[in-house]
Amino acid sequence: MLSVQSISTVIDRIRAAMKDLPDPSVTLVGKQWKSPYLVLVSCLLSLRTKDTVTLPASLRLFTLAESPQAMVRLTPPEIEKVIFPVGFYRTKALRISEISRDLLERFGGKVPDTLDELLTLKGVGRKTANLVLVEGFAKDGICVDTHVHRISNRLGFVKTRTPDDTEKALRATLPLKFWKEYNALLVLWGQNVCRPVSPRCSVCPVNKICAQAGVDLHR
Repeated sequence: MLSVQSISTVIDRIRAAMKDLPDPSVTLVGKQWKSPYLVLVSCLLSLRTKDTVTLPASLRLFTLAESPQAMVRLTPPEIEKVIFPVGFYRTKALRISEISRDLLERFGGKVPDTLDELLTLKGVGRKTANLVLVEGFAKDGICVDTHVHRISNRLGFVKTRTPDDTEKALRATLPLKFWKEYNALLVLWGQNVCRPVSPRCSVCPVNKICAQAGVDLHR
């Protein structure tokens, strides 16, 4: 595995390369609204959905409801209509409604700011919970989605089989100062350079450091 110095070098170079690109949709929501609740909703909408679909759907929904109190006044079919065509929009509409009601009943309408409490919300897994901590509360967390899992292994930061294993390994090896930005950086990196198939290694500023684990074909 890479040394702490090498990890720092990789992240510094990726950050410099991505500085002119727009943030991922959930990060944008966190910066613009500064609302843990809206970050949570946008996280739920983003699951298995591209940012180009997630952000417009989030904005449409926010015009109708920016709080759990307002959201529970909408029926799941009304939410469905607004968030379509996000993936699994019917399931997500129901989940958003259920979680909003749960927040009102158990947390006074506030999104909890601890990992353990977030994980008690139906449909909220570790990826979503960590992202809410980072983007909603500016707390330290390591959100591991498909990009983070794939690229962390490809770079040689970790050697793991599952996203949960990757999160555990990164918590032990990734310097704390990088935790908050790590997901957003690697999502952008995965979308633009370190693609799942045929990554753009020829233009990658860390290709001399990268372990290129699992890479057979590249550009």
